[in-house]
Order: sequence, then C-alpha cells, then structure tokens
Amino acid sequence: MNATIDEIIETFELLDDWDDRYRYLIELGRTLEPLPPEAHSDANKVRGCASQVWLEATTRTTADGEPLLHFRGDSDAHIVRGLVALTLAIYSDHRPSEVLALDAQPVFERLGLSAHITPQRSNGVRSMIERIKADARSALASA
Repeated sequence: MNATIDEIIETFELLDDWDDRYRYLIELGRTLEPLPPEAHSDANKVRGCASQVWLEATTRTTADGEPLLHFRGDSDAHIVRGLVALTLAIYSDHRPSEVLALDAQPVFERLGLSAHITPQRSNGVRSMIERIKADARSALASA
C-alpha cells in the first residue's frame, strides 16, 4: 500500500464533492498490494460482508524482536476494495497490541464515511475490523 492513513485523510479532506471522494476511494482500492489467488480462500474470507472480502494476515519480526502484523486484502466490489485499503492503512504494519488499541471509527467519522456508506457496507467494515483484531489476538497468544 502506498498511501498512509494521514495522506488518505489529507486527500479526502481536499475533496468537497462526494462523487470525487468515491472515485478516490476506488483509486485507493486499486493500490492494494495484490492478494495471490490462493489467498482468496474460505479461511481468509471475511464473514458479515455483503460483498466478498478476503483478508490475509502475516507476522514479521522487527529487528528488536517485536512482531508486526501485515495485512493484505481484496474485494470483488470497487468501493468495498477502497474501504479495505482504508482499513488496512489504519491497521497494517503495527504490533498486535497496537492493532487491538486502535479505533478506526473516529477516522471513518472524520472522513464522513459513517454517514455516506450504506448500513451493509458499515457492517462489512465492522466485520473486517473484528477479523483484524481477532488476528491480532491470535498473534499475541502465539507470541
């Protein structure tokens, strides 16, 4: 992923028109790190999303021995793919304890997404975040 969450927020706030914001969200989805075909598996499928969404978590160890969670994701819907990119910008490449402490809701509210995405998509985002936090709990348990 190229854009940081701060860059995404900055760009989003420059766009006044919601059509432009949706286009930007779709563009974000196009920047997702590719998810290989074998990762489009039932084990990686996020339950609770109206669209198909897959999330893959990997753990790498930093030089100081701390685990970092890295997420890759994909969706079969363009706007949802953008929401995946936004969510991963918030949660990917953090320690499991940091992932558990992070709350994406203020970011979604600041961007106005809470009021501009359908209830189904909001539920899907919550399902993605629950899945990410479950992966973080698993990483902590196995550390």
